[in-house]
Amino acid sequence: MNDAASRIAHRSSPAAVAALSDTAAVRRALDRGRAVVLPNPAPLTCVVAATGPAAVNTAKRRPAGQAVALWAHHPDTLDRLDGLLDLDRDTRRFARRLLGEELVTLLVPVHDHLSVPAWLAPATLSGWTLLFGARWQPLAPLLDPFPVLYVSSANRTGGQPAATPADAAAVFAPDAPVLADPTGPAPPSGPAAPGRRATTTVRLHPDGRAELHRHGAQDGSHPGPGRYLRHLHRSYRDRGAP
Repeated sequence: MNDAASRIAHRSSPAAVAALSDTAAVRRALDRGRAVVLPNPAPLTCVVAATGPAAVNTAKRRPAGQAVALWAHHPDTLDRLDGLLDLDRDTRRFARRLLGEELVTLLVPVHDHLSVPAWLAPATLSGWTLLFGARWQPLAPLLDPFPVLYVSSANRTGGQPAATPADAAAVFAPDAPVLADPTGPAPPSGPAAPGRRATTTVRLHPDGRAELHRHGAQDGSHPGPGRYLRHLHRSYRDRGAP
């Protein structure tokens, strides 16, 4: 049995569950610049996060300079983004609601006449910035002290994102601490379990148009991209901001 097959065979095993870390250990790892793996509620999968992009990429065994998403979970970070994005006020408001309520990942344009700041550069490529929006309330006390975090799906290149912490521990522990589900253990599922997927990615254009960039958990129950995008406009834009 090769290494990859061995990992798959032992996912969600008692040993994998025992390898999970508590919140204090994960916070210490983030403080030290290490990558950690964090859970999300169904139907989302786990993510790798760190205060620096190289740590995320190293944990995933891919080139250290590869682009990652900025985790737009903190109000201060969102405020700093406002002046950098090439979106009008209404579309910026729409973007915030998509990140905070729909929990999608967004591709958004940056102003071409501005220099991209160092903290945003790892998530920016060819004039577009990738923003990850999922903010699970049980993780808020852990995330809030780290307003700038970088994030990517919890998988190695070519593999499926880990559905649960136990699945992730079989792949990433002990190199990257894996946070135990703060709401209690999830049933064994495997990374390709039905209903668990990485986030949907939506691209917002400077003229306000929305485009489905990558299928994922949020659009899976909709008949097609057009229907999903209409749902987003009805739910988060047409009725105005709260």
